[in-house]
Amino acid sequence: MRLVLVGPPGAGKGTQAQFLASHYSIPHISTGDIFRANLKEGTPLGVQAKTFMDRGELVPDSVTNEMVRDRLTKGDLANGFLLDGFPRNVAQAQVLRDILKEKNTPLDAVLELIIETKEIVLRLSGRRTCRNCGKVWHLTYEKPTSAGICDSCQGELYQREDDKEEVVTRRLEVYEEQTAPIVAFYKGEGLLISISATGPVSEITDHAIQALAKS
Repeated sequence: MRLVLVGPPGAGKGTQAQFLASHYSIPHISTGDIFRANLKEGTPLGVQAKTFMDRGELVPDSVTNEMVRDRLTKGDLANGFLLDGFPRNVAQAQVLRDILKEKNTPLDAVLELIIETKEIVLRLSGRRTCRNCGKVWHLTYEKPTSAGICDSCQGELYQREDDKEEVVTRRLEVYEEQTAPIVAFYKGEGLLISISATGPVSEITDHAIQALAKS
């Protein structure tokens, strides 16, 4: 199974990626992991990326694309992979198509997680993170026993900057501008499968597996 997972921030891509990768016995590849590995190992691509990051600039697509290309050459991908966080725009989707065409290993499907904006805002803006142990709580779904205090270690809970409602709203606007068009691209390629990302995690995973099986 060669699969790409797409959806807006807060749709649960990371969670579903773990379960689906385990189900299909394929590596879960996230762009975050690729970046961290290149930075940690000090690869030429990592060094290039760091120069942009140190200046507070976005790493250009050309560097990101080459990191992904390099990752897709590794031997652990013989049975497939699940890509999470790439591609983020149509240009990257076209690059990925070309990379996989060179290897004669085209994508099997692109799974889109669909969720209403108001649910995303509720999910993300309600999160509170422990300054001490890093555990994430939620004001609606997983409340700590005492407000503002972590049950696990008694550390102080705080709201991350990117979980604030106005920041979440902007992140969703950026997604619609840059990433949502790849949904149309993959629909045109005949690869798109869309499922609801609302409900219990296990049910969403089951729906995903059923939808992929039918395709």
